[in-house]
Amino acid sequence: MGWGFQLQSPLVVAILALVMLAAALNLSGLFEVGTSAQGLGAGLAARGDWIGSTMTGVLAVVVAAPCTAPFMGPALGFALTQNPATALLVFAGLGLGFAAPFTLLAFSPALLRRLPKPGAWMDVFRKALAFPMYAAAAWLVWVLAQQTDSAGLARGLAAAVVLSLAAWLYGLAQHRRAAARPATVAFALTLGALALTAGLVAARPFAPPPRATQAAPVAGALPSLPWSPQTVAALQAQGKPVFVNFTAAWCVTCQVNERVAFSDPDVIAAFKRTGTAYLVADWTNRDGAIAKALADQGRIGVPLYLVYPAKGGAPKVLPQLLTPAIVAEALTG
Repeated sequence: MGWGFQLQSPLVVAILALVMLAAALNLSGLFEVGTSAQGLGAGLAARGDWIGSTMTGVLAVVVAAPCTAPFMGPALGFALTQNPATALLVFAGLGLGFAAPFTLLAFSPALLRRLPKPGAWMDVFRKALAFPMYAAAAWLVWVLAQQTDSAGLARGLAAAVVLSLAAWLYGLAQHRRAAARPATVAFALTLGALALTAGLVAARPFAPPPRATQAAPVAGALPSLPWSPQTVAALQAQGKPVFVNFTAAWCVTCQVNERVAFSDPDVIAAFKRTGTAYLVADWTNRDGAIAKALADQGRIGVPLYLVYPAKGGAPKVLPQLLTPAIVAEALTG
């Protein structure tokens, strides 16, 4: 179990994608829920009291955990190896950091007066905020596509369509009730659509994607091999330097690094020039061997980049945020 482990479950990813979609449809005005609340989630997160605030925070952390790994991962890794007092101090520091902007506004009326006054612009802003939520839902669907086969992806997309229908029916029922017109049928259809959504998602487990066949290398791309401890040992025995990329589809930082650093022509040339073998440890789905390798390096999440020297010995650990210059220097240094 590591940081962001919940996104290794296709079922959790599918549910989170539907939650993000429902929040986006709500922001777009398709239906209303908890109009006086500040939470964007459903159920408890839509409450306006401290429970709603807590659940909104939980929802945000569950979705954003992979993005915070490069910053919070080292702090949490340190905290989990310390005594209870030190660990609580680290978590208290994280909490104070999150709360600081809101606390500053609460204790500074002058800053509060600088905030925009309520008005019609808020409805426009609300609808604009729907698009980051649509983007989050789309990203989670892309992650799901990496974790399951085409049938599982089709089930997820079908559930998204039926959930959208349920949201529209619920909004229609709300309008009919507001106009003092019968809404029983609309509410019943909403419940039916929600039940169908749940059935599509949870009816049976998501099957893993088919094993990729060996394909011809793409021109200009960095060829890679699947990681395993045995592969690392075999390559080191041949006197080859080894670069290991611990990554995951749901890790946004990993994806940015791969497009910024590992796709750079100078980096690809450095790999070829030094004869470094490039191994990829894909943690998109649960893998006990990868989890153990991360723990051996004192890490609880990805990304992690290790460079094993050609002459053997302990690997060099690279920063979690990479640039082409950092990778090239690690290969040639």
